[in-house]
Amino acid sequence: MTAAGGAGQPNVTAGKPRATVVIPARNCAQVIQGCLDAVSAQTYTGPLEVVIAVAPSTDGTEGAVAGARCSWPIEIVGNPAGTASSGLNAAIGASRGEIIVRVDAQSRLPDDYVERAIATLARTGAANVGGVQRPVGQHGLSRVIAAAMSSGFGGGPAQFRHGRHEGPVDTVYLGVFDAEALAAVGGFVESLERNQDYELNWRLREQGRIVWLDPGLVVDYLPRSSWGGLARQYYDYGAWKRIVISRHPRSMQPRQLAAPALVCGLVLSAIELARGRLRGGLVPAAYLGACALAAARLRRGLPGMADRLRAAAAFAVMHLSWGVGFLAGRRGGR
Repeated sequence: MTAAGGAGQPNVTAGKPRATVVIPARNCAQVIQGCLDAVSAQTYTGPLEVVIAVAPSTDGTEGAVAGARCSWPIEIVGNPAGTASSGLNAAIGASRGEIIVRVDAQSRLPDDYVERAIATLARTGAANVGGVQRPVGQHGLSRVIAAAMSSGFGGGPAQFRHGRHEGPVDTVYLGVFDAEALAAVGGFVESLERNQDYELNWRLREQGRIVWLDPGLVVDYLPRSSWGGLARQYYDYGAWKRIVISRHPRSMQPRQLAAPALVCGLVLSAIELARGRLRGGLVPAAYLGACALAAARLRRGLPGMADRLRAAAAFAVMHLSWGVGFLAGRRGGR
């Protein structure tokens, strides 16, 4: 069955469209081959190519990419600016595909990802189709962090984390784009180091285009494996979310104020306790209780008490880092 071409929809009347997988690569020497192995396993039978934008790295990513193996043709381009947004734009600029498949080095695609996403693009007329992020920790702390991110209490209610119903949404994980629609909005904003996906999807929706969630597209994601890495990640998420809201005020949603409100509440509680007022302990006690309860619900994936205690700590690191980043991070933007 073929579908007619049009705005936000690939033209598949002459056969399967050419797809380009674009991957920004920075400090990912240990994970890039696993990412490419998943790309190699794709069942898509149309033409497919891979473009990797390599940023200056400290872990030998350049050599790892140069020696990487993939069953599809690979082109390597430079990304001297170093950000994911600039890398994505550089890779897209070198692509020849009618469909752009955005992939991160830390992600692992299911075998039918490209095939299913392109079929969903044709069926829905969407400009961008994406799925659900499934954090998968390999061992130790990364397994605990993955469980915390999978929890609605930790990762929040975003559809790309917990969505079960297909349809239009505000944003998706990664994304498979109609190249013409992507070009029409000017690609990714290179001044944004984080939250660039949400911002791009906002501009697509502002043009009347559709961002579509297909919950059958479940992509494994390898989370951070250290407390410092987790804190920096979520601090940046909060800081760049505020910058995106400053660019697009109507994109703000009430849930995005929860973490900053928590930080403010804890600061006020600390002031009250310093003045000897016991009521200052109410907010910290309630929050610690909520973290403990949410961690207890993870007993299926984290049967050990020690791991559930670390999950409670991961909740706090994620929430407080996000909130502090939103309130104080990158005040001037870039």
